[in-house]
Amino acid sequence: MSAEEIRNDMLYHAALSVAKDMLEKGLITEEEYAQIDTILLEKYRPYLGTLLSENA
Repeated sequence: MSAEEIRNDMLYHAALSVAKDMLEKGLITEEEYAQIDTILLEKYRPYLGTLLSENA
């Protein structure tokens, strides 16, 4: 795994963590969360993210 892949994984999971907090606080819907996850997967292309994503 390259340094860039590790960085992308970290950025993906950090951003998704913020979205998950927003979901739990009722600030966004499940549909919006799924859209955010999809956008983040496309943007960061995380090595492990596609395995862990609920929307993959």
